[in-house]
Amino acid sequence: MSNRINQLFQDNPQNVLSIYFCAGSPTLDGTADVIRALEKNGVNMIEIGIPFSDPMADGLVIQNAATHALRNGMSLRILFEQLRDIRKDVRIPLILMGYLNPIMQFGFETFCQRCEECGIDGVIIPDLPFKDFLANYKAIAEAHNVKVIMLITPETSEARVREIDAHTDGFIYMVSSAATTGAQQDFDAQKQAYFKKIEDLQLRNPRMVGFGISNKQTFNAACANSSGAIIGSRFVALLNEAEGDAEKAIRQLKEDLR
Repeated sequence: MSNRINQLFQDNPQNVLSIYFCAGSPTLDGTADVIRALEKNGVNMIEIGIPFSDPMADGLVIQNAATHALRNGMSLRILFEQLRDIRKDVRIPLILMGYLNPIMQFGFETFCQRCEECGIDGVIIPDLPFKDFLANYKAIAEAHNVKVIMLITPETSEARVREIDAHTDGFIYMVSSAATTGAQQDFDAQKQAYFKKIEDLQLRNPRMVGFGISNKQTFNAACANSSGAIIGSRFVALLNEAEGDAEKAIRQLKEDLR
């Protein structure tokens, strides 16, 4: 079943810009405003972070945003409430990104149902093991047309990459390094070789590069061997500096990417 994610990569196979922010930070009620500001400023896809008390894959900037969001009272229930009318005017793909624990507490089937009702196109769950996904979650997600996006790292074997490619749909999230998220100045030869190696596998799914993208150099390097890049920490930091003014934050980020 096609959805907005598939459509995006059909229409724009190149230089796709996806932005991550954490729902509920810096302000509890800013979620919908941030989404609208990002779309208005030419962002192609958005990842909305579900705050969690122990975000293992995230660096300090996103950890702090999650802590802040939880203190503000953000929860999945409130997030779905905030997203209820988002499809009245937002057209671009929206993805929820969060850890398994809060999603399991909410109930996976209920979660997928709510995603479908709000028009959420996909979900990224960094700590969901691939074989558990196949055994217990894939059928439920597909029934609600929610794409489950899997992550691969430089440590992922070629066999596993091919298996993920065969059993998922939407895009593959290519983590630039085995470290946590956070802005970097540029990508070394080793990372570039990894991007190229994955490109040479000729996978059927498009790939997006995430972790460490913050400026023109890293964005261009990511786009050279994939469909585009995901920027998280840098935007979260700018959004904080701008005290939640997403217009200001995204304009500054686009300036950095020029």
